[in-house]
Amino acid sequence: MKLLTLCLLLPVLALAQTAEKPKKLASSMPEGFHELKIGDAAPDFDLLGIDEEKHTLKEYADADLLMIAFLSNHCPTSQAVEGRIKKLVKEYKSQGLQLVAINPNDPAALRADELGYSIYNDSFPEMKRHAKEQEFTFPYLYDGETQKITLAYGGLATPHVLIFDKERKLRYQGRLDDSRYADESTVTAPDARNALDALLAGKPVPVEVTKPHGCSTKWLDKRAQVTADNEKWEKGEVDVELIDAKGVAALRKNDTNKVRMFNVWATWCGPCVKEFPELVATSRKFGLREFEFISISLDSPETIGEVKAFLEKHNAIVPDKIKPSLKAEGRKGNAYVFNESNTDGLIQALDPEWPGPIPYTIVVAPDGEVIFRHNGIVDGDELRSKILEKMGRFFVPEKTTP
Repeated sequence: MKLLTLCLLLPVLALAQTAEKPKKLASSMPEGFHELKIGDAAPDFDLLGIDEEKHTLKEYADADLLMIAFLSNHCPTSQAVEGRIKKLVKEYKSQGLQLVAINPNDPAALRADELGYSIYNDSFPEMKRHAKEQEFTFPYLYDGETQKITLAYGGLATPHVLIFDKERKLRYQGRLDDSRYADESTVTAPDARNALDALLAGKPVPVEVTKPHGCSTKWLDKRAQVTADNEKWEKGEVDVELIDAKGVAALRKNDTNKVRMFNVWATWCGPCVKEFPELVATSRKFGLREFEFISISLDSPETIGEVKAFLEKHNAIVPDKIKPSLKAEGRKGNAYVFNESNTDGLIQALDPEWPGPIPYTIVVAPDGEVIFRHNGIVDGDELRSKILEKMGRFFVPEKTTP
């Protein structure tokens, strides 16, 4: 009888084990990830802040309420809520709230095109600059080196907030609110604010758990994906075509929804060669946005092969994002060799304010507005900042016609 019972149980046990496997395989969280439950105690931490001081959980023992907010420099959603975070800190500070922000991301786990909404990556030095420019009024700590604290708190994204009571028991976790936009009027469910009000009033939190929305935490193990992406970029091919002044004028008109960066250069121009990596870096940075880098070489049309070799050596390839738009325009790529002997027509077509020497860079908005022009070697940070000023650091609601 015992043998029979065992034989009957074995298939059931096997099915149970089989059923558990997909759940384990489906998890994309790294080893050590722990999802906190309502009522759980706040894990201790010992992290370096942008003030160059170590910060611990015990340091904030006097606060009646503690909010841990996972934020980042690069994420458009995280940047969009910064204003509301600062407002929350100001309004609730006198009521005993302490907010501690933690950057969970490994900067080496971010692809170049994931930085298209930010001036900065998520490194510790860049955290300092970002926090200063955005006037953070709260501690901003770095966990990107080991991510142990992020794992302990179950930080899924930026932003992701957790609110603890006086005994440091978790009372709310999830999103700050239901809007990914900076405009506060788009918020219809201020979940974290509602939780704070309830706790201060001694009432139950109305909604204890919500799903955070924003950019996923960039875990250390994502570095391999970044390496693979870089390798793919380095193997890309460049199509080079001839263009005349009329063709340049059509591109310069920019009747598209893209921001266009034009650069006139030549392989025989030392400053052109020196600045080119900054232009490619700019193209990669905005590779997931409506942006394109158009290069116009003044090399002899007979040396178009050398131009192609130079561009491929410097990885000046077209991002996948805009390939469909190029195809719709009947264009093979964004690299050209000017085929007229006189550059007067090129100057008139591209920018009459161009003095003539190269390199020359001009950035044009979809409406034809010039948002940047420079003769000589560009400063990459200044160039990208000007572009970002036009394109914005976060998502904005689409305009609807009444």
